[in-house]
Amino acid sequence: MYGTPLPQAAFEQLFLEAHTNNAWQDKPVADELLQRLYDTLRMGPTSMNCSPARLVFVKSRAAKEKLEPALLEGNRAKTMAAPVTVIIGYDTRFHDKLPKLFPNNPKARDLFAGNAALSDTTAFRNGTLQGAYLILAARALGLDCGPMSGFDNAAVDQLFFAGTNAKSNFLCNLGYGDPKGVYPRNPRLGFAEACSIV
Repeated sequence: MYGTPLPQAAFEQLFLEAHTNNAWQDKPVADELLQRLYDTLRMGPTSMNCSPARLVFVKSRAAKEKLEPALLEGNRAKTMAAPVTVIIGYDTRFHDKLPKLFPNNPKARDLFAGNAALSDTTAFRNGTLQGAYLILAARALGLDCGPMSGFDNAAVDQLFFAGTNAKSNFLCNLGYGDPKGVYPRNPRLGFAEACSIV
C-alpha cells in the first residue's frame, strides 16, 4: 500500500541483488512491455514536470547495425546481443511542452526559452533522472539492465536524433540476462564516506 515500505523482495529485485548485465538470453522483449516500461517511468518526478527524456528503443537488426559503429569496441558484442538497447536522450527544447505539462504556471516556458544554459542544465539533469527511473522500472517489470557510456555521442545524435532538439546521454541494454555475464559485486562507499547529516 502507498506510504508503507515495500516488501524486502522488492528491494532485492530493484537494488540489492540486481546487477549490470553484460550477456543476454536469446529471448525477445515485447513492444507492449516497452510501452508499459515508458508508462511506468514517466510517472517519476522531474522539476516542473518538464519530462525532457527522449528515448529510442533500438530493437531491429537494421537499427542495431546502424548503432554499432558508434559504440566503443568493448560495448559492441554485448549491445548487439541484447534484445533492446535504449538511447536515453534529452530534449533541449523541453520547455516548448511546458504549457501542456505544467499548466499551473503559465509562465514556466518563458523561464527557459531565453536562457540556453538553464535549459540545457535542466534538460540534462532531469533527463538523467528519467534514465534512472527507466532502470528501476525495467527491473520492476522483470527485465535486466546494462547501462553504459562508451559511445560516440555526436555520432548517435546524428544517426538517431537528426532534425530534433534531442541529444544522447547514455545507453541501456535491456532484456533477460545470462548469469554468466554478471560480474562480482564491486564495493560501494559506506554512509560515512559519502554522506553527512547536518
